[in-house]
Amino acid sequence: MYETEPVSVSLTENRWNDDDAARWERDAGAEPADRDLALRIYTSRLIGGDPDLVLHGGGNTSVKTRRGTSGEVMHVKGSGWDLATIEAPGLPALHLDAIRSGGRAGALSDPEMVALLRANLLDAQSPNPSLETLLHGFLPAKFVDHSHATAVLALVNQPDAAEICGVVYGDRLAVVPYVMPGFDLSIAAAEIADANPEAEGLWLVNHGLFTFGETARQSYDRMIEFVNMAERHLASHGIAILPTDEGPQEHRFIDLLKERLQAAGPVFADAIAIDARTGPTIRTFHEHPDLADLATRGTVTPDHVIRVKPFPLLLKSTDSAEAIDRALKNYGTRYEAYFRAGEAQAKEPKTMLDCLPRVAHIENVGMVGFGKTAGEAKIVADLTSQSMRVMLAAESYGRFTPLTPGHLFDMEYWSLEQAKLKK
Repeated sequence: MYETEPVSVSLTENRWNDDDAARWERDAGAEPADRDLALRIYTSRLIGGDPDLVLHGGGNTSVKTRRGTSGEVMHVKGSGWDLATIEAPGLPALHLDAIRSGGRAGALSDPEMVALLRANLLDAQSPNPSLETLLHGFLPAKFVDHSHATAVLALVNQPDAAEICGVVYGDRLAVVPYVMPGFDLSIAAAEIADANPEAEGLWLVNHGLFTFGETARQSYDRMIEFVNMAERHLASHGIAILPTDEGPQEHRFIDLLKERLQAAGPVFADAIAIDARTGPTIRTFHEHPDLADLATRGTVTPDHVIRVKPFPLLLKSTDSAEAIDRALKNYGTRYEAYFRAGEAQAKEPKTMLDCLPRVAHIENVGMVGFGKTAGEAKIVADLTSQSMRVMLAAESYGRFTPLTPGHLFDMEYWSLEQAKLKK
């Protein structure tokens, strides 16, 4: 980490509006629980509507309230739902006391955790609750928000992320070292929160940010304030998060790459969609002197790996069809080695997924996301766009230090994360 001249910074906007919030409450009716849920939907959409806070189903939110004879319940984001467009069905309700006691009764396997949550849904037809439901439930605050903010990711992916949290936030945030999301993270984070009762949020190393409060506005305001503090801290070191300034790209090399991908294996043989982009920030990323290392170290947050794979494909615009084929073969060899290393440490048998990339960085052309549908390709390209901006900022600040390949494998081959893709 090094000191440089401060730069001006464009801060993430606090988009709370009193009139809008009042309208959501009024339209919900007189029932207090419905009004709580309405405000939960409102601020969830505020978070989800900002791509520098969450992208494509990332992040999660919850609210604890009381519902008639059901007593104390918690509404939490349903797995796979998108905060930007979430509606009441996307925030299923659970019996809070039951999941708290069941979650603390002893270690739970993934299927046991899912069974506990589903058994305590008020409506059995509801979607699976978020994989981080127990963490939301263990925290005492009424409202809880979780994001993968761009500026925060540039700092939590530092080798000294815990120390940075202390410098920037003091004791307002409690540090949670990286733990696999799900049951283990819920227990670890709850213990840390209990030991730091004055904390207003959690700083999850290699993962993201939690904030909480007794009102929807308090939790949301804290989220924006803490993200702004990360943005200002980067700016004080001369680092600005580069803008999302890309546009679509058309190039004959992209057509050739698409053709070779379809020929490379069954995953894209029947259908392939691409989202190709170029722009100043992408060019800056591609001009990085250590691109081959920086681009392939890992993903900026655990969730990304199930969409973008653990590393991208790197190509040059001068590559021939034969050179692309060799690059794809080499990619497959590297991916298989990554799988074999992870499989050797796994507690249960794993079946290898396909060995084809989801992202390509092409020198002098741009970035391309691949998917079976246009929607999949867009998600891949959007996540990669944010990742490039995080990596550049993180590397300028200190060193981009993401999750190890072993941790990425655990996420990519986690049965509960794979369920999100099926939805």
